[in-house]
Amino acid sequence: MHRVIGERDLADTPFSADEARALYRDMVRARRFDERALALQRRGWMSGYPPYKGQEASQVGAAHAMAASDWLFPTYRSNGMQIARDVPMSDVLLFRRGFPEYESDHDVPNFPQAVPIATQIPHAAGAGMAMNYRGEDDKAALCYFGDGATSEGDFHEGLNFAGVFDAPVVFFCENNAWAISLPRERQTAADSIAQRGEAYGMMGGQVDGNDPLAVREFTESALESARNGEPVLVESLTYRQGAHTTSDDPSRYRDEAEDLPEWRTRDPLERYEEYLFEQDVLTEEYVDTIYEEADEELDDAIETAENTEPEDVADVFEHVYDEMPEGLREQQAFMESFAAEHDVMELDH
Repeated sequence: MHRVIGERDLADTPFSADEARALYRDMVRARRFDERALALQRRGWMSGYPPYKGQEASQVGAAHAMAASDWLFPTYRSNGMQIARDVPMSDVLLFRRGFPEYESDHDVPNFPQAVPIATQIPHAAGAGMAMNYRGEDDKAALCYFGDGATSEGDFHEGLNFAGVFDAPVVFFCENNAWAISLPRERQTAADSIAQRGEAYGMMGGQVDGNDPLAVREFTESALESARNGEPVLVESLTYRQGAHTTSDDPSRYRDEAEDLPEWRTRDPLERYEEYLFEQDVLTEEYVDTIYEEADEELDDAIETAENTEPEDVADVFEHVYDEMPEGLREQQAFMESFAAEHDVMELDH
């Protein structure tokens, strides 16, 4: 286990006070986004949302470990990581309202979110192999997924290819203790997910996922190994404080913090904030400013999303086939007839 908070002073870590504050700032941005998005969903602003409260340190720490040229392969719960990678909040909100992902222009290489479980893992392995073929030795890919994804065939296939072909990929498993309603112990009989990397010829290691400094330091080392032809499986241990999605009721299958240690279940934002105050790198004024800026950013993002023109109904059907088949044409005609009857000629998000 690689852990920093409570064991080392900031001066004994590789990070400066500015870098420590930057992690805190993005954790606040991620937390405020998650809280606001959940509230928006509850009033029907979007159809569904996967909360990640309690996982901000894991996601932000990993995002800060990546170089600007590294590729991120995210999944549906990685909004905090994407925000820390400079994806505009408005893009994430628009995606949740049915728009194509990445509405605005930005240069950071982030793959679209994978909503089906684990499908991004072979994509990341293939991208890493392509980097090798192109001689792009300065790049790596980081593939984010949850512990439940390790039960999918895509996990085994992706890691096997990466191990055989020395693909520069860090497989970042965020183990939040629950794969929807199943605990980690029902996912694998192995002592940890990290040790499963050995089966694919790669290193594996666990990190305290509620410690952003530890996650960043450990993931930076893993990415460096990957760039040198040694892929790594990282298991970031954290805790999902809320529901799996807004359609889930976790009280039906778990007792809060059952059988988990305090370092894993304690709120990571509160813990990190306390640590930074102890290290004399935070002030109350700075904290107030960060929260104000995050809320202003969210207000602007929501306004942008609400003012974005909805897509035309026809866009759901066009660009799927070179020549539209008759069955799809019939569906389009029905949808257009339905929209005209209800006076909605455009998709109403």
